[in-house]
Amino acid sequence: MPLKLFRKFRSFDWFLIINILLLIFFGLSALYSLQFNTADPDFTLFKKQVIFVIIGLILFFLVSFVNHHFWGDYYKVIIIISFLVLLLVLSLGVTLGGARGWFEIGGTTIQPVELVKIALVIFLAKFFSIHAKDLKVLKYIIISAIVTGGLVGLVIIQPDFGSAMILLSIWILIVAVLPLKKKFYFKMFAIFIILLVISWSFVFQDYQRDRILTFMNPQNDPLGTGYNVTQSIIAVGSGQFIGRGLALGSQSQLNFLPAQETDFIFAVIAEELGFIGASILLVLFFTLFYRIFKILKKASDDYSIFLILGILTFLIAQLFINIGMNMGLAPIAGLPLPLVSYGGSSLISTLIALGIIHNIHLRNRDKYFN
Repeated sequence: MPLKLFRKFRSFDWFLIINILLLIFFGLSALYSLQFNTADPDFTLFKKQVIFVIIGLILFFLVSFVNHHFWGDYYKVIIIISFLVLLLVLSLGVTLGGARGWFEIGGTTIQPVELVKIALVIFLAKFFSIHAKDLKVLKYIIISAIVTGGLVGLVIIQPDFGSAMILLSIWILIVAVLPLKKKFYFKMFAIFIILLVISWSFVFQDYQRDRILTFMNPQNDPLGTGYNVTQSIIAVGSGQFIGRGLALGSQSQLNFLPAQETDFIFAVIAEELGFIGASILLVLFFTLFYRIFKILKKASDDYSIFLILGILTFLIAQLFINIGMNMGLAPIAGLPLPLVSYGGSSLISTLIALGIIHNIHLRNRDKYFN
């Protein structure tokens, strides 16, 4: 028994695990600093996040031992449950930040769309792996687009434009790697532009249009719609090279910076740890993605490849959108920084997704897991 246990631990991708832990540590440090240097320190959010980290890491290791093909066997059930949950949250959910996208259970809020991202990846990975030989028939592309579009529509109704874009990006990237003719991609791009124009005119709400217009020129209304991004840019710039020090950032400590624990956690890190700290954070993310890409290269079947691609897509998309909106390079979309931002739903779902990837690594590396 000890020998078998040793073999299990020896097969773990410790580079991946340590990378994950370091990113979580960055987030906890920033969260702790936000609550430390105050007249009446309150570490409630920090303590909650520690609990979320423990739960997430337990699930990471548990999922690591579950054959990733198990999720694919129930891909239809998983996607149906996703639709039901998104419908349920629209009727029974609570409204936070202007979006009705959370369930409140025991004083804790849960955002189901974070798990729906994984559910969509599983569905698309299994669906396209089954119909890989039938890709000349576009009906499978259309079916996948209808399923994805249904989820995107339900999320936009909340409204949660940022998460809707992540769901859409998962579908776009997975379809983009399929062996289809170039003219199909041109048609898909044209349809996307048409849908974007229609959405701008009839779907987007006023505040969502304002966010995009503010992104184009935040100085038009620096005390209104441009306030968030203006304060974030100031925070990032004030950190300069070495930063002001933990718990010493004026923008974050004096509460000029909004949503500092979640959407703008990167601005907090850049202000307190400067260019050096922000660079280390980005290096950790890029090494995490590089490690996932190495696992992708060793994947032995279409389902595993699509699964990793889908997860990698929403992680990279959230990273670039979150940092982009912190630096005024992307519209404010209300997306957390993976593994770093405060929030149990995002952290736990990200660790579950990484646990699935870790299982693929284990099964490819050691026959013990096959």
